[in-house]
Amino acid sequence: MQVPLGFRPTFWPTLFTLPAILILCGLGLWQLERLAWKRGIIEAIETRAGAEPVDLPPLVSIRPEEQEYRRFRVSGRFLHEKEVHLLSHTYRGNLGYQLIVPMRREDGSHVLVNRGWVPADRRDPATRPETLAQGVVSVTGHLRRGWAQGWFVPDNEPERNQWFFADLEAMIRQMGIDAPAFFIEAGPTPPGELPIGGQTRLNVPNNHLQYALTWFGFALILAVIYVLYHRRPAESGR
Repeated sequence: MQVPLGFRPTFWPTLFTLPAILILCGLGLWQLERLAWKRGIIEAIETRAGAEPVDLPPLVSIRPEEQEYRRFRVSGRFLHEKEVHLLSHTYRGNLGYQLIVPMRREDGSHVLVNRGWVPADRRDPATRPETLAQGVVSVTGHLRRGWAQGWFVPDNEPERNQWFFADLEAMIRQMGIDAPAFFIEAGPTPPGELPIGGQTRLNVPNNHLQYALTWFGFALILAVIYVLYHRRPAESGR
């Protein structure tokens, strides 16, 4: 004869399990909030990036956090002697550097320009004199802010002009100029021309839905284990 099972919770497992389930559900809800926040950011980025470029206004009127990825046109003279070299992700399998160069505008202000990528063996300006544009030039590109040092990223080495992450404030100090902490990331250049522009990447990761489902999944698994653990033969005669 099959013995019927009943649900008989015990004190200590209940004391630890229920708060854990609530915490896991709270983490899942938090990730859903982050999902909505990230979708708003992605929508704003796509809107800015898709808009027609405009002339860069006076620097005091720019709020980089509100205008990142917006396309601007800027004109001036490059100060090539102050260029810095940012170690770049591989371009078609080749390691190289992105050239961040200050530009002096007509009003005397300075703005940083990420001119694009060059291979490691063309890092020295003497090996690429054709890239040292003289006179007034015009650049159109996305406004970008710097980024913090990652977990496994080495410290920058300003004394060697070796930069592993875009600490723009430190770059500006190294250049000895006064400029805002953002750069214009130049758009695509003709094939075969250095530096290779168009390095902007708009693929902002958005994994919050997966994270939310993972936390909710852990909560469900823990609840199932809790219930199965406390299913015991029902007491008869009561």
